Amino acid sequence: MRGITKTFPGVNALADVDLTVRRGEIHAICGENGAGKSTLMKVLSGVYPHGSYDGEILFDGEPCRFSGIRDSEERGIVIIHQELALCPQLSIAENIFLGNERAARGLLGGRLLGRGLVDWNRTNHEAGLLLERVGLPENPVTPIADLGVGKQQLVEIAKALSKRVRLLILDEPTAALNDADSAHLLNLMRGLRDDGITCVIISHKLNEVLAIADTVSVLRDGRMIETLDPSGGGVTEDRIISGMVGRDLEHRFPPREPEIGEEALRIEDWTVHSPAQRDRAVVSGAALTLRRGEIVGLAGLMGAGRTELAMSVFGRSYGVDISGRVYKDGEQVRLRTVRDAIRHGIAYATEDRKRYGLNLIQDIKRNVSAARLGKLSRAGWVNEYDEYRVAEEFRGGMNIKAPSVSAVAGQLSGGNQQKVVLSKWIFTDPDVLILDEPTRGIDVGAKYEIYTIINRLAAEGRAILLISSELPELLGMCDRIYTMAAGRITGEVPRAEATQERLMSYMTMGREQAG
Repeated sequence: MRGITKTFPGVNALADVDLTVRRGEIHAICGENGAGKSTLMKVLSGVYPHGSYDGEILFDGEPCRFSGIRDSEERGIVIIHQELALCPQLSIAENIFLGNERAARGLLGGRLLGRGLVDWNRTNHEAGLLLERVGLPENPVTPIADLGVGKQQLVEIAKALSKRVRLLILDEPTAALNDADSAHLLNLMRGLRDDGITCVIISHKLNEVLAIADTVSVLRDGRMIETLDPSGGGVTEDRIISGMVGRDLEHRFPPREPEIGEEALRIEDWTVHSPAQRDRAVVSGAALTLRRGEIVGLAGLMGAGRTELAMSVFGRSYGVDISGRVYKDGEQVRLRTVRDAIRHGIAYATEDRKRYGLNLIQDIKRNVSAARLGKLSRAGWVNEYDEYRVAEEFRGGMNIKAPSVSAVAGQLSGGNQQKVVLSKWIFTDPDVLILDEPTRGIDVGAKYEIYTIINRLAAEGRAILLISSELPELLGMCDRIYTMAAGRITGEVPRAEATQERLMSYMTMGREQAG
């Protein structure tokens, strides 16, 4: 790619970017949110067609002018977006060959599709071979809706392989995966490289980048800063971060002097059952305490029950047959609805900001005011001037990078979206703030800003429960850390005694040990 320049109204997304990717390598592209990583790959894959950008694309030495994704796929360039493009109600096989159906030669076993027939035996057989290649032992007729996100990623790769992919682009492929699924995906990428398939990966997980990439390119503010070769051993996470943010981050976590006060929230003997399987307890006898001015971590592997615990406490927004006791400021309270939780000064920022935390088609000001419209209303009417004023205060105080509070939330970067989510809940003036994976999918610079905001909230005397799958994050931010396994609290570790190894030992306890 030579001299790629791409502009949007009021934004210069890419400025004269050059990128060279060698055949058969894994090439990582790193940068902060808004640096231009995804935009560059959308240019390469034809999402942004020729004519909508300046510069040229050369593939195997030949100029390419893609008018759309189908053109790039015909050349063997396939992109897998962070938001997976699968149809939940269709089968694995149907998704793999959607738009590229296997035609039947006769009527037997065929089904009408437009003017042609689909050979379902051939479709399912070929899908099975592709699933075997990506290491996914699933029946091809299984609906996508029955698969977790890690397996769905593998289906996307199988779909790419069905198109005879030569250059595979993956945008944040492990952002929503647990450690085991991430490791499997990275090993699969190594196997694809060994088979001669070139991979370009966009990732904020720098430890994974250094573990897998043959080459690392760093973008900042729409410009290519540098291209690094990790094989020599001189490339570190700090070196990449310096290129991404334009400065050295002396500390990955902002310094803090905690002033821990009185008990703010206490949970005792908390048990929650699954709505889908009412006889299965997803949280069993859990107990924890939060104090004012304290940041408390909650660690656990996928399925440990962390989110279920948080949501059930937050006005029973998850679970059935819930039992146990909740104490706020030393007094037992009944939190039967989300309204009850907010009224008692408890807020919960969801792990899935795009699906549950934001209204992506609304602007910033409507999202900020959504959880507490009553504060801005008179006789049932919202005072739009006050709504605008409050949103502007948060835009400045939280450093939300947007031209105005009228900017649509769905057009913001991940880090700025997370700041809007936090603004919404801070506007409710909570004493207790439960943050579920607050830095998932955002870059190191934006993470530092979120950490600074969390520290500020704790310094104001609020109690913070920080749920995170990143153990270094918990170790760097928290005063105490609880661990969960099999729905039970398995440990409580002070900051001074916490190590990744100790936390992991508690997180991997079986149900018998946890009980």
